[in-house]
Amino acid sequence: MTAIIKRELYSYFCSPVAYVVMAIFLFFSGLFFSIVCLSGDTSNLTYVFNNMFLVIVLLTPIMCMKLLSDEKRLRTDQALLTSPVSILGIVMGKFLSACILYLVCLAIYVIFGFVLSFFVTPHWSVILCNFFGLFILGCALIAIDMFLSSLTESQMIAAITGFAVGLLIYLLDNVANAIPVEFIANAVKNMSFLSHYQNFTVGLLSIADLVFFLTVIALFVFLTVRVIEKKRWS
Repeated sequence: MTAIIKRELYSYFCSPVAYVVMAIFLFFSGLFFSIVCLSGDTSNLTYVFNNMFLVIVLLTPIMCMKLLSDEKRLRTDQALLTSPVSILGIVMGKFLSACILYLVCLAIYVIFGFVLSFFVTPHWSVILCNFFGLFILGCALIAIDMFLSSLTESQMIAAITGFAVGLLIYLLDNVANAIPVEFIANAVKNMSFLSHYQNFTVGLLSIADLVFFLTVIALFVFLTVRVIEKKRWS
């Protein structure tokens, strides 16, 4: 699995993908930090993290569009499947490589915390809880987009499908409010990523929210493994 992680990270940084993702992430992070904290004269990073939700929803498909679809396009999937690595190891290696790239992007928030420390005493517990919440949110979205990438050999289709699913996830609360049947609306609200993420933004580490995101990750990693297994035996 380590070899898969190294291979994927090398692929990221030898192509424009990593640099485009990092540039977009850092641009919007810096923009929101400047507007909310520096111009707004506040040490509260909560609004910065909240505003980044949509940015991350739209960035993760770019990170994941080539994870498995590119293997099919280049016909390297068969060589990968015959390597001495289990299918779960292959999937987890690709998943963790995307998570590492995402974690590199998130490191900017630690720098923001130190910048604030020159002016006020930042609430590190809230900052770290926001950091962790943003990380596990991103990991859940990466797992979903990786699954979508496993369904096609076209990077463009994988990216567009990821954008569509991401926007649906972003709008789930609005969809729930438009449903007239109460128990269905409540069920949709319980699947809302934004609702589960917002507790982290106020410094609240909830076990229920943590379990929700870990369940999403486990489910879509499992589904990705099943798709590849089907491909292997077909």
